[in-house]
Amino acid sequence: MVVKSVISDEIAAYAARYQELLKTETTWRTPCLAFAAADDPLFDKLKTWVRPTHAAPRDLMASARTVITYFIPFSESIALSNQRQGMVSRQWAVGYVETNRLIVDLNDYIATVLRKAGFDACALPPTHNYDKESLMSDWSHRHVAFVAGLGTFGRHNLLITEKGCCGRLGSLLTDAVIDPTGRPFNEFCLHRLGVACGACVEHCSFGALQSKGFDRARCYAVLQKNAKRFSSLGVADACGKCLSVVPCSFENPAKKGISREDCFL
Repeated sequence: MVVKSVISDEIAAYAARYQELLKTETTWRTPCLAFAAADDPLFDKLKTWVRPTHAAPRDLMASARTVITYFIPFSESIALSNQRQGMVSRQWAVGYVETNRLIVDLNDYIATVLRKAGFDACALPPTHNYDKESLMSDWSHRHVAFVAGLGTFGRHNLLITEKGCCGRLGSLLTDAVIDPTGRPFNEFCLHRLGVACGACVEHCSFGALQSKGFDRARCYAVLQKNAKRFSSLGVADACGKCLSVVPCSFENPAKKGISREDCFL
């Protein structure tokens, strides 16, 4: 059995040295991880929750025994740069592009570590693997991370981890057996706890995220405008306004009690 701490240490160490090795503009806080058994029954439920074609782990890797999920949190300065209304900040766009590259490289590295230890692994892309008509993916990192116990969903439909939601999610599969992480008993989102929050809705000035629901097409249109504006950086189809400087940006706000005001910087 692979010890969780070995994988955790490898991911943390790789992310810590990545900025120095590649001279990235982006800096990151320490990642957090969660593990799920590949045969967890909730993976089958994603075909109902997300879309009928959503893959189960063994659809992608027949020998999969464990799903490794992780969240790489941005440094707080990235979110602070993106708190004004309007188009995405350059710092957030850079962070999005560079973190996607980090996830690709990190997944390849962890897969290599596992293979050297005698196990097989399947690295999965961080993004841009969605259907262009439904705007939905057959492997949703946030839903997979939810199954693994990495966090709970916020009103903005994104995952809130113990280190907040400002960052990027990654995942990979392996035939190594790793003890699963337990799922949280409580919600991390203040709104879902019954607290009058709505900060994420207030921060979406484009009308994509509303109190009555989420307009996926409108959100996608904003992402494409941002991608065009920052095309020189890579594929920067990002926004992050609903995540930037809200109670759940950098931590699980429920840990601090259930006061929206207490959670703001």
